[in-house]
Amino acid sequence: MNITPDTIIYFQAGFVKINATLVFTWLVMFLLAAGSWLITRNLSSGTNLSRGQNLLEIIVNMIQSQLREVTEQDPGRFLPFIGTLFLFILTCNTLSIVPGFHPPTGSLSTTGALALCVFVAVPYFGITSRGWKAYLGDYLKPTPMMLPFNIMGELTRTLSLAIRLFGNMMSGSMIAATVLAIAPLLFPIVMNALGLLLGVIQAYIFSILALVFIASASRSHDELHATQDLTSENGDLS
Repeated sequence: MNITPDTIIYFQAGFVKINATLVFTWLVMFLLAAGSWLITRNLSSGTNLSRGQNLLEIIVNMIQSQLREVTEQDPGRFLPFIGTLFLFILTCNTLSIVPGFHPPTGSLSTTGALALCVFVAVPYFGITSRGWKAYLGDYLKPTPMMLPFNIMGELTRTLSLAIRLFGNMMSGSMIAATVLAIAPLLFPIVMNALGLLLGVIQAYIFSILALVFIASASRSHDELHATQDLTSENGDLS
């Protein structure tokens, strides 16, 4: 049993290794790029839409709606990054039910790279929306003594993003393989359905956490506290 697709080596020449993580990452990237090109090459603005365009518009509208609800800001700023994250992780996780497919999200190197993208995106969105002085000033609040703790918080939440997705996908694959080995005639359909559901949930959780981190960086410390106080007051009134 392979815990991670990093251990499956397809080609090696010296220090250059082509493992399952790279191969299936390239495959997912190709599928997403090819699918996007096929759907968007003949876009229509009328009422007679193709099935592919109709499905794509539904997905984009759902993502935009979720972005608007979470951030209370213009979703267009976050759609390319968060949408790409969600679709990539979702495709990797859902294809895990295909025999012979090793999801790249079962590799710590992939989840670490995705978390690193979020780590870079947080200050990027924060600085572009508020300016670098206002954004970096939040690290000194409520007192300058909190600077090392705020920096540590940024690092630990990035690490937790990577480990959470990797741990859930890796453990899910191991549990499914163990159960299927014990009772291969009874549980394949159930375990595949459960794995598909967990894959969708993990894609949503990773994307929504990344969105929360980015949205909080795009809003000032005082705005966040005002929103929290308003939410608390509304909860008390209800």
